[in-house]
Amino acid sequence: MTIEAPVNSVPPHSAGLHGRRGPAAAAASPFARLAALPVFMCGFRPFFLATAVYGALLVLVWLVFLGAGGALPAVVGGALVWHAHELMFGFGLAALAGFVLTAVPEFTATPPFGRGVAVLCMLLWGAARVAFWLSPLAGDVAGPVLAALFETGFALVLLGLVAPRLWRDPERRQLGFLWGLAAMVAMVVGFHFDVVRGLYPMRWLLAAVGVMMTLIVVAMSRISMRIVNDALDVERARRTAGSGGGVADEDLPAYRARPPRRNLAIFAIALYTVAEFALPHSAIAGWVALAAAAAVFNLLNDWHVGRALLTRWAFMLYAVYWLLALGYGLIGVARLGLPVAASAGLHLLTVGAMGLSVFAVLCIAGRTHAGYPLDLRPWVGVAGMLIGGAALLRAAAGFPGMPAPALQLASGFAWVLAYGLAAFRLGVLFIRARVDGGEGCEEMRVPPPAAHAPAPGPLPPG
Repeated sequence: MTIEAPVNSVPPHSAGLHGRRGPAAAAASPFARLAALPVFMCGFRPFFLATAVYGALLVLVWLVFLGAGGALPAVVGGALVWHAHELMFGFGLAALAGFVLTAVPEFTATPPFGRGVAVLCMLLWGAARVAFWLSPLAGDVAGPVLAALFETGFALVLLGLVAPRLWRDPERRQLGFLWGLAAMVAMVVGFHFDVVRGLYPMRWLLAAVGVMMTLIVVAMSRISMRIVNDALDVERARRTAGSGGGVADEDLPAYRARPPRRNLAIFAIALYTVAEFALPHSAIAGWVALAAAAAVFNLLNDWHVGRALLTRWAFMLYAVYWLLALGYGLIGVARLGLPVAASAGLHLLTVGAMGLSVFAVLCIAGRTHAGYPLDLRPWVGVAGMLIGGAALLRAAAGFPGMPAPALQLASGFAWVLAYGLAAFRLGVLFIRARVDGGEGCEEMRVPPPAAHAPAPGPLPPG
């Protein structure tokens, strides 16, 4: 993230929904006491925490179902719909909410959302999870309706919070987030509309995957501008030092996420999503999927910046695009009749591109906006490789002759371990107060050294 958001100087008791109440009244409110907790200091904190914990939990429950025959909620469409729904609208939408609630004020140079907003959104998201899990117990009509009310309510509140800021931005530079989030809200509404009518709703979840992929391309272009250029700065400094102080960076121009290639990739992904929705399993959808893969591969040409690409964070983001391109490529050849299941490509998109990009955002945006530097410890690389390995293992299960059940279980365990590590290492940062002197969502602050005093050392890694 590249634009520092304004510091939230509003006292905790008067932030968000309590902005017009006196301190005594707010302090007496259970809602205000909840909002005063450090975890609700900024929107990303509760949602990134929920993303990591829930990401590990829901796949663990799925593994128990696959490996031991454990029971799952008998939702409309069965176990596969439950699994896909919770991955997209539980895990994925939580990560998206945490990102936009923090990034939109930053990108539009507007005040951060208050603590009350974070509490309200988190309560709606949690209520949606409980309502969907328990919907079979509430009856064939009441259960789906209640789940629909909470989940569509959460999605609509999220859209209503960020849409005015994105639209009123004088330059309207971030409208990609607005259209992507609006499309995701439409997927949520469409899914529950089918569920309430008793129809098989998987088409909306598959379309939601396409919407999420476009949002990943939009978000990664913003994050990569900083990450890759920081890596290039380090490489320039290394080359300059190696040349004895002379200039040695003429062949290292600044990295730019060029709009033409990015927009072409977004258009191709959106076109495939529409084609698959309208003409499922068709050869037409297969050819468009191959076009989407080619467009993403073309986008990778912006990333070929030499040795700087091999640094931890730049390579992690680079791998997201590879998984995305390979995913659409496998879907394309499957739709055209080659002996591979389309689910192989689909899981490269969900487990791979979505899982790895979400993990990167938790580590990069989550740590810096919680007041910490990027984590250089080995666990980050291990977790990233586990997610990439989980995607490849799950994709391999879609090829003929492969031991699919064993590969699915191995993939799931790798995912659970990766997000379990993320919950353990990052969760503690999201639930405690900042240690860098910051008060809200702004990036890490390092106080300037006092006159004639030695510069302070780096903050502890957490």
